[in-house]
Amino acid sequence: MARPVAPVATWARITTLLLSLAGLGLSTYLTIEHFGHSNLLVCPHNTLFNCLSVTTSAQSYFFGIPVAVLGLVSFLVMTALNTPWAWNAKQYWLHVARFVLAIGSMGFVLWLIAAELVIIDHICLYCTAVHFITFVLLIVLTQVSPKQLGWVSRSAN
Repeated sequence: MARPVAPVATWARITTLLLSLAGLGLSTYLTIEHFGHSNLLVCPHNTLFNCLSVTTSAQSYFFGIPVAVLGLVSFLVMTALNTPWAWNAKQYWLHVARFVLAIGSMGFVLWLIAAELVIIDHICLYCTAVHFITFVLLIVLTQVSPKQLGWVSRSAN
C-alpha cells in the first residue's frame, strides 16, 4: 500500500524551484569555468576572496570528481525534484529523496566551508552563493517535508 503524501504550500513549491534553478545556473557556471579555464570567473582577489584559489585547490575534488560537477549533478536532480510534476507525484520515495538530498548537500557544504576557511584560507563568492542557496533550500524543505511525509502531525506548527 502506498504511503500518503500531504500537499505542500504553493510558496514552498515555487521557492524551491527558483532556488534550484539558481543553484543549477551557478553550478553550471562553476563547472564551465572548471573545465574551460576561460577566465570567466570574475571574483575579487585579496586576502579573503580568491575564487581561483578555491576552485583549483586540492579540495575542489572529491574522490577525483570535481566538486563543481557534483554540484551540477546535485542541482540537476534537485531541480527535477522541485518541478511541479515531482511535487504532485504520488511516489513517497520521491519526496523523501528531495529532503534527503537537501540534508546531504548541506552536510557536504559544511565540509566545503570548513575547507575554504581552514585549509584553503580563501573564500569563493560563487561557491558561497551556492552554499547559501543550499542552506535556504534545506530551511524551506525542513518547514514542509516532515509534515508532507507524515513524520509529524499535520496540525503541528
